[in-house]
Amino acid sequence: MKDFISIHDLSAGEVEEILNLAADLKTKQKRGEKHEYLWAKSMAMIFEKPSTRTRVSFEIGMWQLGGLAINLDQEAIGLGSRESIGDVARTLSRFADAILIRTFSHQKVIELAQNASVPVINALSDLLHPCQALSDVFTIREKKGKNLRSLKMAYIGDGNNVCHSLMFAAAKVGINLTVATPKGYEPKGEIVLRALEDARHAGIEIAILNDPVVAARGADVIYTDVWASMGQEKEKTRRAKTFLPYQVNAELAQLANPNYIFMHCLPAHRGDEVTDTIIDSPNSVVFDQAENRLHVQKAILVKLLKG
Repeated sequence: MKDFISIHDLSAGEVEEILNLAADLKTKQKRGEKHEYLWAKSMAMIFEKPSTRTRVSFEIGMWQLGGLAINLDQEAIGLGSRESIGDVARTLSRFADAILIRTFSHQKVIELAQNASVPVINALSDLLHPCQALSDVFTIREKKGKNLRSLKMAYIGDGNNVCHSLMFAAAKVGINLTVATPKGYEPKGEIVLRALEDARHAGIEIAILNDPVVAARGADVIYTDVWASMGQEKEKTRRAKTFLPYQVNAELAQLANPNYIFMHCLPAHRGDEVTDTIIDSPNSVVFDQAENRLHVQKAILVKLLKG
């Protein structure tokens, strides 16, 4: 693969390779074994959105692999305003071995990749969050085993970028996924069509509906995310009322299988999309998810840069 922009772009085999490599890298780190596969490699990181897990995990991951990551915030680089996206891409390609971007507009990711001569990594856009979704399925494999076809996963909440990438990821690894959102907040039609086509080829089912009870019933995995993402703060009050029936609480969780796992990409708005009793319960794996961003992203970097 030349870039890492969407899980939809990858074959099931490529996804499997990344997940297996992530497991190997995680084992090496836990054993204290050096794995400096990217010695003297460098990555320029463009952050137009605030970040905790993404920036820390990529910076530390690149360092553990023997490389260097340099952070460039929007004020410093002025992507598309102070300088054109194409010129930034071509310039950074002369310095760095990879370019990472976390931004609002997915088109900026596409344009950056079109003009860069080095790999471009989508660390989040308003359309997709592929690094998160691959880390999520890696976590599910750790908790539930590699044979995922018998699992039922429920995503309950906003049909946002995380939801989009989870649909692509589920189809690649063979997880049956039910997405439950309020009416008017379903995932984008173009994403649904691509995900359903991937699911058909994989022989699994992806369903889009509006009833959280149907989605949660018998689920092995329950996943939720914030009701208002970055850039949607003005909608917070209206969304809070609309999404209240989609809160993951004890009443909803009791519909799932007793050994279900609860997932959230974080940061969580406790008391909104999830209650403390759920996110702090033994079923919750949210901090395992957060840690696994490190290992999966290291695997992505190695796949892109080791040559």
